[in-house]
Amino acid sequence: MKVYGTARGPLARLADPVAARARARRHAALFGLTGVTPSSRILDVGCGSLGLRALAPTLDITGTDVVDRPGYPGPFVRADATERLPFEDGAVDLAYSSGVVEHIEPERRAAFASEVRRVAHGWYVQTPARSFPIEPHALLPFAHWLPVAVRRPYWRLGAAGAWEDIHLLGRAELAGLFPGDVHAERLLGLTKSWIAVRAVP
Repeated sequence: MKVYGTARGPLARLADPVAARARARRHAALFGLTGVTPSSRILDVGCGSLGLRALAPTLDITGTDVVDRPGYPGPFVRADATERLPFEDGAVDLAYSSGVVEHIEPERRAAFASEVRRVAHGWYVQTPARSFPIEPHALLPFAHWLPVAVRRPYWRLGAAGAWEDIHLLGRAELAGLFPGDVHAERLLGLTKSWIAVRAVP
């Protein structure tokens, strides 16, 4: 499965196998980090077209996203996690969210985190690290460190295509949103992404 399925050009083709290996390693560590078992109920928040189901099709996973996903291969609920998820408190064992929180406007992230924590006993939230020198969506060096007026025209040179004002997170912000353990995923000795984890009790 292509990781950079919506990205374009040679940068995406070069980055895709690296990203796919990182995703596979991340998934291999999921059970040990979270305590998830084959009988656990999982909510994939911001699931996209496949999300966690692409890596774990046999698990009990419900997907949720802000837009309809008619091809999603499992139970799906359209909802905005920055407002209200249509689930009871503690309805699932684990809330899983990969590469989503950085796309949420900073002022709405606390609401997103509150809903994720409300519906789940444990969580696994992965996001690219602001400190990593390559912006992971455009695949351009230093793009996320530039002011918007400079970043916007530079963005057109990258793999992402359409402009999006993405605000990557640092460790402290992620830890503030999702208390628990924060793990660093490294590439060439640098922190490539952060993963906030609260294991399922």
